[in-house]
Formats: sequence, C-alpha cells, structure tokens
Amino acid sequence: MPKDTSTSKEIFARRESEARSYCRSFDTVFTKAQGSELTDEEGRTYIDFLAGCSSLNYGHNDPDMKQALIEHITADGVTHGLDMFTDTKARFFETFEEKILVPRGMNHKIMMTGPTGTNAVEAAMKLARKVTGRDQIIAFTNGFHGMTMGALAATGNAGKRAGGGMALSGVTRMPYEGSLGEVDTLAMMEAMLDNPSSGIDAPAAFLLEPVQGEGGLNAASKEWIEGIGRLAKKHGALLILDDIQAGCGRTGTFFSFEDMDVDPDLIPMAKSFSGMGLPFAALLVKPEHDIWKPAEHNGTFRGNNHAFVTARIAIEKFWSDDKFQREIADKSLMLTSGLQAIADEIPGAVLKGRGMMQGVDVGDGELAGRVCARAFEKGLVIETSGAHDEVVKVLAPLTTPAETLRRGLDILLEAVRDVNTSTKIAAE
Repeated sequence: MPKDTSTSKEIFARRESEARSYCRSFDTVFTKAQGSELTDEEGRTYIDFLAGCSSLNYGHNDPDMKQALIEHITADGVTHGLDMFTDTKARFFETFEEKILVPRGMNHKIMMTGPTGTNAVEAAMKLARKVTGRDQIIAFTNGFHGMTMGALAATGNAGKRAGGGMALSGVTRMPYEGSLGEVDTLAMMEAMLDNPSSGIDAPAAFLLEPVQGEGGLNAASKEWIEGIGRLAKKHGALLILDDIQAGCGRTGTFFSFEDMDVDPDLIPMAKSFSGMGLPFAALLVKPEHDIWKPAEHNGTFRGNNHAFVTARIAIEKFWSDDKFQREIADKSLMLTSGLQAIADEIPGAVLKGRGMMQGVDVGDGELAGRVCARAFEKGLVIETSGAHDEVVKVLAPLTTPAETLRRGLDILLEAVRDVNTSTKIAAE
C-alpha cells in the first residue's frame, strides 16, 4: 500500500513560509533524484523537465561529480574557507581557464560572489557604476535578474517587484527585441541615447539576458545583441550579459553568446555553474574593470569549496572536447520537433527560445497552468514562464537520454490533448 504522506506535508504548511512556490505546483514529497528523474516517497517516478530552473544541466547526482565530492569530504577537504586560497579553488581556476576561457579567446577574471545568481548580478551592477562613475543601468522589459534590491530593480516582473516594498531605482527600462511587435527597438534606443533632450541619462551598463528565461523564453537575435554591444561602446557603457540561466550549455554552447560578435565586459554566472546544483555564483570580469578594493564587495559564502570540486569535474567531463555540444545540438532538434507537434494542437501557439531552452507560448496563462498540472499528474515535472505565465517551458537536463526526452514530450502532448478535450466538453 502507498505510504501515507499527509503528516510529512503538514509540517510544511505549519512551518514553511508562504513564500514557498514550486511545491504548490508539485504537491508531493520527493525523496530521491537521479539523472533526469525524481522519485517521491510513494515510489512514483517523474521525468524532470524543470532541472532546478536550469541549475541541473548535467542531471541529478552525476556519478563522477558525486564520487569526487565524497572523496573530498572523506579526506577532510576544506568545506568553508571564505576567499582564502585552497587547492580545490586553484584546480577549478586552472580547469576553467584551460577548458573554457582560453579556447574562447577570453581573458576574464573570476570574482567569487555570494552563492546565488542575484549576488552575481548585484556585483555586476555595482562594478559597472564604480568603473563608469554613472548610476543608471539600462535593463529590459521581461528581464529577470534576481530578487535582492539592486537586481530586483532590473527585473521587470510586476509581482516580483512588488515584493520589494519600496521604490526601486537606478534602472532605465528599455524594450527587448520583439517586445513592441515590428518596432525596431535597437534603432529606437539609439535615437533616444543620441538625443540630449530624451531625458535618458548616460548609462553605466546595459544588462540583458540573451535568452529571457523567466520572461517567456524570448531569444534575442544575433544582430540585436551585437547591436547592443556596439551601442554600449558608443556611449561608454559596459555590457553585462546575464548567462545565469542560459549559460553552461543550455542554449547549445557553454556561453549563450558564443556564436555572436560580442565582447561582454561582465558575465554573471550561477545555477549550473557548480555542475551538481550546489550553491555557486561568480562574476566574470574583464581585467581592466577589476578595480575593486579588497573586500569592497564580499560575502561569507563566496566560493563554495564543495562546488569547486564538482564544477571542475563538470568542465572536465563535458567540455574537454565538442562531443557534448554536438549531443546538445541533436537533442535540441528533437525538442523543437516535439514542441512543434504540441504547438500544432493549440490554435495560435508558437515556439520560443533556442537550444535546450525552448517552450510553447500557448497565449494564455490559465491554459498553460492546466497543461503543466495535467502533465504532473501523468508523471512530468514542468513549469511555465512569461509575463502572464503563458509559456510552457522545457528545461530538461542536457544529459537526458533521447528516449527519456521523447517520453517526456509524449506526456506533454498527451496532457495538451487531455486539456483540450476537457475544455471542449466543458464548452458543450
């Protein structure tokens, strides 16, 4: 007989803050995770198309990362060392330099921030202001950059912003590509910045996501991002490309902008940067901008030594050659094909995103929510995104076996058909 889980869930209602969110969509108690699957305490297994919001690009409990971490812990390796020198930090830096930076012609320094993405964004915004002596950051509609006050000011979502409880300042909002239909938003921005009477102050930086994860999988074109880069240089501003969700292979390459003629000054990284889902964030900084005074920006948990171990293994295992990148390309095509079949079931639905960061815009948040809820009932963990939660968003681990990916897409297709059928019956 299935185990009664009512008591174990009561503790969450009794003691956990009302801020909890994902558990409201996935109302079960998970006890095990492996690869692309989650198992609850009733023994039911779910395919994971959420992957910790892209924090688990390499899946749950990768065996090589797990073994290396166990060995580090059992050997009494350093757990917490502030920003002191450790052997694990040195080995991570050497691997990141050799496998990631040098092959891409990048010379960025690595600034360890607090352990989450919003910390990396805060550091980027502060450093851009320090370097330029300006205070305004240009951020974009539908952008999401974090929940602490500086990053929240750059975040567009009204519900998230309302949680701040006070005025959010220091950010000038501009329209992301495609947000105004056929309007050339790049040309519009250039005209406003060139006009001394536009009321737009000279910016310290442009802050944008090459693919807007929480904003609805809006994927900016190569030409638009390159144009933002040119605009930043023209006006003496820094370019901050937030690769927290779109990086670490999610769009097909380690960085989401690799196929573009763009040279970001600052790159916030987090989520899958640790490889195994451990808290780990960093800001990649061009050397000429690294003008911090010692401890001018710090944090007690900057640089997680356990994450240094797993991040190094992730890079060595998946990014030493182009094999993994080719596998992502093949799975991306499979994902596009599967999602197109789903979109064909819903009038007006369109595909959004790129690489393994794709979804279906069904045009209605209520409909998207019903689809995801039905998918969960059928054994698939998947969520929505977008201004109205109208996009059914796939963030499956990049390591998901092809058969599991197909099975998950089949479940999603069945869920859409079930919802369509129930909607039709209700209308009759």
